[in-house]
Amino acid sequence: MKTVEPIDIGASLAERAYRDLRQAIVRGEFEPGARLRVDELARRFSVSSSPLREALNRLSEQGLVRILENRGFRVAPLTAAGVSDLARVRLLVECEALRDSMRHGDDAWEAQVVAAGHALGLSERRLGNEARALDDDWSARHRSFHLALYAACTSPLLRELADVLFDNAERYRRWAARHRPVPRRKHDEHQQLLNAVIGREEEKAIALLRTHITRTEQLVAATLHGVSGDGVQ
Repeated sequence: MKTVEPIDIGASLAERAYRDLRQAIVRGEFEPGARLRVDELARRFSVSSSPLREALNRLSEQGLVRILENRGFRVAPLTAAGVSDLARVRLLVECEALRDSMRHGDDAWEAQVVAAGHALGLSERRLGNEARALDDDWSARHRSFHLALYAACTSPLLRELADVLFDNAERYRRWAARHRPVPRRKHDEHQQLLNAVIGREEEKAIALLRTHITRTEQLVAATLHGVSGDGVQ
């Protein structure tokens, strides 16, 4: 008779608290620098303080939360220096992940990338001139497309880092989209990247990804400077 492993309720609660809080921070539901009070979060997410503290500590390791000495937790600030550093690391991690993925990706991976790119394109055509970064459906498809590009990377650590870095960048993108007067149009960028990837044009795909990440950094930094000088605390 097969043994059924007991469910770790504490671990599942901590994972849910982590997932829900991470999503709320990335979506901008908490202002940069906002105090994160455990008791208030416990009521909001219907969990006890223990899994919330575990979630907050995990998020601090990923750069989304700051731990203050004897003063609890705050949402990480958004700064020009921060987005510049983030872009620098994204270029190192994501370009290497894409290169490795293109070298090892099989037909199933390529089909996954094409499907994700098609789904993203459908969303972009539906939205037209609306601010896409603030649309939850577009954001989910955008995330799926980028992570699909790296899905065949043979390094689990690189894939995990790409996931974390993408969410950090998403928080900056969403904030900038709310404050930028003219929305960015990215369909051509995504389509060109998709075409280069499925065409196995490695150097072209890497160059397009570098431009894509750098352009995001430049637009976010310009918005940060325009709104509040050095950033949002």
